[in-house]
Amino acid sequence: MPSPIELSESSGATTSFESFDGTAISCRRMGSGPPVVMVHGSGGGLHSWQPVAERLADRFELWTPARRGYAPSGPGRSPKRFADEVGDVRTLIDRIGRPVHLVGMSYGATVALHAAAAGLPVRSLVLWEPPLYAAGEELAPVLARFEELTAHGDRRQADRLLAEKVARVPAALLDLMDAGEPADDVPDDAPGWCRDLESMAADTVDVERWSAVTIPTLLMRGADTWQPMPETLDRLATVLPHVTHVPFPGQMHFAPSVVPEAVAAEIARFLPRS
Repeated sequence: MPSPIELSESSGATTSFESFDGTAISCRRMGSGPPVVMVHGSGGGLHSWQPVAERLADRFELWTPARRGYAPSGPGRSPKRFADEVGDVRTLIDRIGRPVHLVGMSYGATVALHAAAAGLPVRSLVLWEPPLYAAGEELAPVLARFEELTAHGDRRQADRLLAEKVARVPAALLDLMDAGEPADDVPDDAPGWCRDLESMAADTVDVERWSAVTIPTLLMRGADTWQPMPETLDRLATVLPHVTHVPFPGQMHFAPSVVPEAVAAEIARFLPRS
């Protein structure tokens, strides 16, 4: 049974619900209007969509869950698959009680595509740079190495591994990362990253399958995001039957956090208000 709702002055109401397999999923709700579910990316949580959601709360009812594996949600089962996260989205939509607009950031955008392809009651999709190139058996050794590094407390090398082998960050940017001071407040998101890598390793890089997603889709990207993201999104744009493809000049993968007002404005233009 869902737990009692706890009120948060700055970020709406926080609640939790039991998903299809008993995993506890925490979620924030704010605003009023047509319901919009916003799915965060790897290494994220309840906070990830908050800067964008705050700018949409005057016209939409925003639901921002913490995905399984990311506190305060439960860890869920291992190995995780995208079908598990689709089940979580399905449970949340059932709780909302009506079709939703589904928004996804990075890995969360891949979750959104899977949810739409599974036939969930989704009115439209908003996708920010789904890393569809990061999939398949080649990620299995990345997962094993990441688990080894985090078990030994070497989060700096673990983050470099993710940046290099999953995000495919260019060498020059990797060197800048290494030159920076390590953060003192690194979140304990390693369990979530491990589960995400399990899902990606079991998935496929086939982009053609998304031609089955026929609902209106807004595909957003940073104009300066490094390869292979741009070529992957170009391919995705050609297979989605009803897509609006919008680049953000001067931005890279992290634009939802860097320029949330611009991202919120584009989402507001795309989604119907009724």
